[in-house]
Order: sequence, then C-alpha cells, then structure tokens
Amino acid sequence: MPLEHPRFRERELNVFVKRDDCLHPIMSGNKWRKLKYPLQAALADGVRTIVTMGGRWSNHLHALAYACGQLGLRSVAMVRSDVGEPLTACLRDCRAWGMELRFVSRGEYRQLRESPPDELLASLEQARWLPEGGATALAMQGVGEIWDELGDEVDHLITACGTGATVAGLAANAPVGSRVSGVAVLKGEAFLAEDIGDLLSEAGSNRRDNWRLWHDYHFGGYAKATPALLEFVRQSEAEFDLPLEPVYTGKMLYGFMERVKQGAFARGSRIVLLHTGGLQGQRGFGKRTARAQ
Repeated sequence: MPLEHPRFRERELNVFVKRDDCLHPIMSGNKWRKLKYPLQAALADGVRTIVTMGGRWSNHLHALAYACGQLGLRSVAMVRSDVGEPLTACLRDCRAWGMELRFVSRGEYRQLRESPPDELLASLEQARWLPEGGATALAMQGVGEIWDELGDEVDHLITACGTGATVAGLAANAPVGSRVSGVAVLKGEAFLAEDIGDLLSEAGSNRRDNWRLWHDYHFGGYAKATPALLEFVRQSEAEFDLPLEPVYTGKMLYGFMERVKQGAFARGSRIVLLHTGGLQGQRGFGKRTARAQ
C-alpha cells in the first residue's frame, strides 16, 4: 500500500506500508508469522501443551490462545498482573479460547524472562515453553518470509520492536543492500540489542551490520503513551486510512515521520513500513485515554 504525504514528495521518498495486519482477522501480523513454524514443530514433535508469558493486553497471548484452540493444543499463560486486577477484554478472549491463565507478580515475571518455569513444565503433559512474544529462531524463519512478498528492491524496512524477534528475522533474511530499522517501544536499549544479537546467533546468522534500533520514540516505556502520541495516532489513522494503536504501530509511524523531518533518508529511497498487526492496544487504550500497563 503506497503512503502519500507532502514531506515524502518534498524529499522524493517512495513510501509503502506492508499490511500484515490483513493476514488474519485474529492472528494478524508478526504474531501469525512468529507462531507459524513453532506451532508446526510442536505438533510434529507430539507436544500437547504450550506454556508462555505475556501482559494483560498481550497480542502474543491473544494470537496463541486462538491458534492453540484451533489446533487442539492446551495453552497456559503466565500473566503479569497486580493482585485484584479485573480481566481485560484480551484475557477474556484468551480464556474463552481455552487458555489457562496463571497470574504472577512483576518480580516473578522478570524471573521468567531469565529462565522458563521448569517445575511447571514438568507437571504438564508433553509441555513446551514459548518465550515472551514468541521470540525464537523458528519465529525468525516465519518473519523472514516477508521479504519474499515485497517484490521490488527495498532500501529501508522499518518496524516496531518489542522483544526483537521481528527485527532479527528481518535482518537475518534481508537482501544485500536493504537495511532494517526497529523502533524500540520499550526502554532498555542495551538488553534489546543483546537479545537481537542472541537470536541471530541462535539462528546461525552473522548479520550484524544491516540493522539498527531507534530508541527515542518509546514515550516512557512499553505500553505507555502521552496525549501527544495518542493525538498523532488519531490523526494518522484518519489521514492515511490505516488502523493504528499506540503500543507498537503508532510509535513506529511517529518515529518514521520524525526521521523524515530530520532528513534521515536519501532522496529516491524506497521505504517499507511494516504494519505488524496486533491491535490489542486499541482496546487497551481506547481512543483518548493514555494508561500504563
């Protein structure tokens, strides 16, 4: 989908949006791609239960719960949540599709990022751990297939970046001459770059010079927003006729527009913005109220 704007014409930029939000009405965008091969492998290996982790408005949990329900797999999610918090609409969907929700404190959640819950996995029938956001080498394989669908040569591919698996998958499979930029939606630039490097190593890729992270557009951290960002999302949805949310795609587009304003791209560049789908942020924030998750 071509994107038109006076700034693009002024700088002779050819800008397009890869509408991965249209892949599936529920398992959209990079969630569909990141789950494709891990779930195929789980079925082939006789796995019966998928255990994972996520927040109260997690696109990953939402997509995984639906997929497991369709495939006849049991799903268990460790959910970061404070005591007494009501179920979100996202979590109600997950439970309706059969996902078992186990709530953990923020401290426990941080520990899960370091190591899987081995005792829980051992207690479940033929269980497999899927890290936060589905960030695995197999997930990168699915993400990498995006390049096959782009056709013409791309100078810059820009995406939102949460766990880093999408950036890693794109970087590992990018054609020579194409650069990948990830707009970090959370704080913690050091560990995020390290995580991407680890994923590339796990996948056997030595690509280190064709990707970069932009750290200036997180608006306070993951799932945080300001009135200015929310207004930008509202205006951009109307201007470009494009569904957005303030957790991922809104920050990605904001960062890109700022870089265009700064003259960061050479004239004549062909630029693709990846719409990674996952619009649970629309439900979490609504259209006007900024809240932290």
